[in-house]
Amino acid sequence: MSEIQAHATGLASQYIAQVAGDLERNVKEQERIGGEIKALQEQLGALQHDHSVLVSMQEALGGASPAGEADTTAAPTVPRQATAEPQQSKPRKAAATSAKATAPKKSASKAASAKASSAKAPKAETKPTLVNLIRGHLEQQSEPRSATEISAALAQAHPDRGVKTTVVRTTLEGLVAKSQAQRAKQGSSVFYTAADVSEPAAVEPQQEAVAG
Repeated sequence: MSEIQAHATGLASQYIAQVAGDLERNVKEQERIGGEIKALQEQLGALQHDHSVLVSMQEALGGASPAGEADTTAAPTVPRQATAEPQQSKPRKAAATSAKATAPKKSASKAASAKASSAKAPKAETKPTLVNLIRGHLEQQSEPRSATEISAALAQAHPDRGVKTTVVRTTLEGLVAKSQAQRAKQGSSVFYTAADVSEPAAVEPQQEAVAG
């Protein structure tokens, strides 16, 4: 504990010495800046005194005429400012006319975009659903297909759809529940066929029995 206390006291003494040095430098800096400010104030006072003396001398020597000349030289600036105002108003009028000219263009572009969106809308509506794609694929197959095979075939035929095997399997089970597809299990694998493909096979024995 004595070593920790000695270390702490050493740090405290260092901080105290550092703060004392910072305070001393601060005071010296304040004194320096204060002296500069005082010298500048004295210079300013001397310049103001000289200015008043020069003004009185100018008035005594007939300095009213230079002041009048200054007034006359300053007078032409007023019409210049007045003439500058119409020049500023011209760009405003031009901006207004350009805004009016661009307004029909914007409305025309909006109308064109609306027509384009309306033209694209029927294409989106005619896009077949995943259920229709799966049903159509099953109807085109002569042999049972697994969900992995069906998803691979659809992904190759429709790369923009982002077909996933899990979604295809869920859709197939929904078709089986609606009697729109048949499900057959071979070992650990499950295969699917279209419902209308197997119906003629079930009818044929009945026809044979009637014929016999």
